[in-house]
Amino acid sequence: MYIATGFTDLRRGIDGLARIIRFQFHLNPYDKNTLFLFCGRRTDRIKRSLERR
Repeated sequence: MYIATGFTDLRRGIDGLARIIRFQFHLNPYDKNTLFLFCGRRTDRIKRSLERR
């Protein structure tokens, strides 16, 4: 599980979040059974990316 600290624009789709994972964190967004969590400016919103292949 990875938690992205700071604010993320949650209007991005899954492709936009995958680009953040790949280029900002230097991780593979499609790793099996890996969970990525992103928090928006409003602290009551969280978006997740989970690959389960």
